[in-house]
Amino acid sequence: MADPMNPRLATLEDQVLNQLKGKFTAITDFQSRMDMVTSVAKTLNPAVSVEEIKAMFDDMNDMSYIKDMLVDENVEDIMINNTQNIFVFDSEEGKKKTETRFANRLELERFVNKLKLYATNESNEGNILDVHLPNGSRANIISSPLGYDITIRNFKKTPLSIIDLINDGELDYNIAARLWLYIDGFKIRPANMLIGGMPAAGKTTLLNAMFSFFRPEQRVVTIEETYELDTSMQENAARLETSEVMPLEALVKNVLRMRPDTIIVGEVRGAEANDMITAMNIGKIVLGTIHASGTRDIINRLQHTPMNVPMDIIPVIDVLIVISVVYMQGKPHRKITQISEISGMENQVLLSDLYKFDYKTMRGSPILPSVTYRDLLSRLIGVPAPDILAEERVRAAILERLNKLGKKDIASISQIVKQYYEEPEHTLRSLGLGDMQPVIRI
Repeated sequence: MADPMNPRLATLEDQVLNQLKGKFTAITDFQSRMDMVTSVAKTLNPAVSVEEIKAMFDDMNDMSYIKDMLVDENVEDIMINNTQNIFVFDSEEGKKKTETRFANRLELERFVNKLKLYATNESNEGNILDVHLPNGSRANIISSPLGYDITIRNFKKTPLSIIDLINDGELDYNIAARLWLYIDGFKIRPANMLIGGMPAAGKTTLLNAMFSFFRPEQRVVTIEETYELDTSMQENAARLETSEVMPLEALVKNVLRMRPDTIIVGEVRGAEANDMITAMNIGKIVLGTIHASGTRDIINRLQHTPMNVPMDIIPVIDVLIVISVVYMQGKPHRKITQISEISGMENQVLLSDLYKFDYKTMRGSPILPSVTYRDLLSRLIGVPAPDILAEERVRAAILERLNKLGKKDIASISQIVKQYYEEPEHTLRSLGLGDMQPVIRI
């Protein structure tokens, strides 16, 4: 709070905050925000000094109550239950209560007014807000007679890469190479994929990590309810965000006019599923996430309300992946627990299971060779099916070598992947894999 001993300045700050709700979203540089605060403060009170304006501006940017949580890389979610308590979800320890809490509703309301500077949308009733914080985290704010309940999805300064996920035990090199193959499709036919899992299972994190595998010339269009995906590694990318006037269904329909090679739907949950399937059916590649506990559950959710996708067109989806939070020795671990390819349709959509995590042994079985998708690529490219699997092994070796060399971040992986697309033999030699040869060159 601006000087608590100065009620006049505190009142002025409240008035400035009220007038600037949502204004900091479009203006990102520090000085422009300072100029905006100065202009509004001077209009409200011409006698306010430069020092007082600076004090107000500093307070507007002060997130003292949650500052340490926002910079903690292990904190994935912050849950503020009005003035009662604050919980976090820690990636290593799970959900836990913090010692921090708001002393009273006045402090909480002032904190919320600071967050409202970054509001991106508001419900018709005015009691639900979505906010993008300066560090990239997103907050959902709901007001009620009890005060405010705030949930913040914390933004990692360094997004997890596919190698980070390997090192965390979510998947292995062979699965990662299979994902690379699905994303790339040898430039001819990437796979249509849905990633399923329950809330906070890590669906978006995996999707984000796979950005390293896109070819540099691909035009990627993302559609999200709130921005979470990091498209910085992809030059030809457009990011769309839903709003009350542009719901998800409308954006999915419109995206076909944007000449995308790949469409990414942040979360499929309603009628937009039919438009997503239609895009696949006309030759666009679509990736998305969906709430589901297994690959068969994904199919069931697609077929039933509110999605209502006709069963006979679901096989345009190539691959279904499921991620789950598995507790091992009391600690949460994210695991890919199932990978299935859609292999056709009889009385129901047929699934070919390639990988499953066994909850009894707490181990996953080795991933089986792709059949349906492999044979599709074999036919389209005109190469023997075993060559595709051999190329997959080369790519697994690349990822393993990158890890040993310490090149684990998304930027480094993306750079090597792009080099491999352009000069595969040179890339293998530069990594010390000169004894290997690219099996398929496109």
